[in-house]
Amino acid sequence: MFSNPDLYKFIFGRLTLDSIPYHEPILVVTFIGVALGGIALLGLLTYFRLWGFLWREWFTSIDHKKIGIMYVVLALIMLLRGFSDALLMRLQQAIAFNGSEGYLPPHHYDQIFTAHGVIMIFFVAMPFVTGLMNLVVPLQIGARDVSFPFLNNFSFWMTTAGAIVIMISLFIGEFAKTGWLAYPPLSGIAYSPDVGVDYYIWGLQVAGIGTTLSGINLIATIVKMRAPGMTFMKMPVFTWTSLCTNILIVASFPILTATLALLTLDRYAGTNFFTNDLGGNPMMYVNLIWIWGHPEVYILILPAFGVFSEVVATFCGKRLFGYASMVYATCVIMILSYLVWLHHFFTMGSGASVNSFFGITTMIISIPTGAKLFNWLFTMYHGRIRYEPPMLWTVGFMVTFTIGGMTGVMLAVPPADFVLHNSLFLIAHFHNVIIGGVLFGMFAGVNYWFPKAFGFKLDPFWGKMSFWFWQIGFWFAFMPLYILGLMGVTRRVSQFDDPSLQIWFIIAAFGAGLIAIGIACFLIQLAVSFMKREELRDHTGDPWGGRTLEWSTSSPPPAYNFAFTPIVYDHDAWWDMKNRGYVRPTEGFIPIHMPKNTGTGIILGVLSIGFAFGMIWYMWWLAAITFVAMIVITIGHTFNYKRDYHIPADEVVKTENERTKQLAGQV
Repeated sequence: MFSNPDLYKFIFGRLTLDSIPYHEPILVVTFIGVALGGIALLGLLTYFRLWGFLWREWFTSIDHKKIGIMYVVLALIMLLRGFSDALLMRLQQAIAFNGSEGYLPPHHYDQIFTAHGVIMIFFVAMPFVTGLMNLVVPLQIGARDVSFPFLNNFSFWMTTAGAIVIMISLFIGEFAKTGWLAYPPLSGIAYSPDVGVDYYIWGLQVAGIGTTLSGINLIATIVKMRAPGMTFMKMPVFTWTSLCTNILIVASFPILTATLALLTLDRYAGTNFFTNDLGGNPMMYVNLIWIWGHPEVYILILPAFGVFSEVVATFCGKRLFGYASMVYATCVIMILSYLVWLHHFFTMGSGASVNSFFGITTMIISIPTGAKLFNWLFTMYHGRIRYEPPMLWTVGFMVTFTIGGMTGVMLAVPPADFVLHNSLFLIAHFHNVIIGGVLFGMFAGVNYWFPKAFGFKLDPFWGKMSFWFWQIGFWFAFMPLYILGLMGVTRRVSQFDDPSLQIWFIIAAFGAGLIAIGIACFLIQLAVSFMKREELRDHTGDPWGGRTLEWSTSSPPPAYNFAFTPIVYDHDAWWDMKNRGYVRPTEGFIPIHMPKNTGTGIILGVLSIGFAFGMIWYMWWLAAITFVAMIVITIGHTFNYKRDYHIPADEVVKTENERTKQLAGQV
């Protein structure tokens, strides 16, 4: 049928049977496991007839709360994939001594550390952050939904599509072997002629569209949809950090998009933006990628700072110390995050004056960060602290992140960075702030707002077990890397000749095993909590004694969030309402208009996967058809005027009366 090679090339591009890595035993076993798991999941969904429910209530939903939950589910799924890569790397490094090559070939190991970084940053940390912002911000500002509900759904499915493109590389073709930032010339066509870098480019481009649009949406929501009386200086701290985060997203992600577009032209069209000849400059790529990349670090950590601010105030029973200084520190961090990018390549020969400037700005940015830490400590001082799981994650963060911050200041000194830049010390520092800051913050946020989303708490025993395994495992996993880095051990190495190093890698692998148990405990916590949900249900709707506006709604909130738009007098809005003797109205409700669900977002996401796959494998017909289909469907969606539906007044009355009963014992 395909005896004509031109016809075969037209249909399949460069995709052949050899593109399937059936000669890699690890990948074959993984594929079998994923296939069996997928078949089992499909069977269960079909047996319990859940497809229609998932499509109507979740996949096509434009409700910000459900979209936020789906973001968090995506982050958890990708966490399992990304952390499995970490386990593979740690095990390889622990055994590849004394002439042993370990069990991972170098080309496979290189793909793993690249995929680990890409997945953990773009498809674990980012969906976690975006999910919590989606779930909480409209509730905190008294809005019924985000400004653009359909755009919210579309953004989620584009992020999911990007994750799927990255996952496809596990079984068809291979992934990049360049590191998670794909520096040229290694990522150029001369040194990476395979499809790995193309998977990297198109996976991030698809997901980046979703992230950028989500940032625009949340900025518009916070700026234009706040409740009456909620001035900027009365917004909750989490909303402030979300606003600054999304300003950073809108300002920096287009830089990533443009940078990857130029790299794409180098690979596909033979241009020379980032080559060593014909006027190109690889260092331009490094500058551009870090002009995006360092704000990205603060895109991840600022929402975590907001979570810790909400948690500390709630679980200490006090107003947050220094609210105004928290807000100003957040804004200063947002601005300074654009003035530090070059510290990522002090060793690249920029010169003493340039290095000095960026070293100083990097040290300066630690000042507002330190101010936040002292504000949390002063909030805890003389507070009635309750060590529930969200508070444990917060205290664990304060200890862990402090160490990571101090090592960051060390790396901000150019002479020290010359010694430590390409070592495992840098890896330990980066994980110190991302795990100890971002992931600890996200787990604190999930535990804190879970009863808001589902109406019952997460099981505290398994939550504490998860925290302690994560916390102890982190120190075992990364303190040895600090030591190895100081000894001069470089990163991205899969085999070692010096047997005296092995004990440190064994300790690090042991720590990774403890973290794996911590992740397992979190999954058990979710399962146990759903099984015990009636026992864990809180009938007041405010299980923690929350201080901000989201706790004034039912748990879980109705589709419309607020039947009456609240009036805000204080940044601790709910605490203020209770002290004023707030009583909810029980009459005067009118029907509410809400947008209808739509399947356009998921359809566009599926088409974007087809477009990316076609571009990766040079299947130009597939890329052209899916691109045109995306344009047509997008234009067609703009003519869909009948998207509103009515929530009857009697349904509103029923929900609000029930909520009034819940609140009767609190006010």
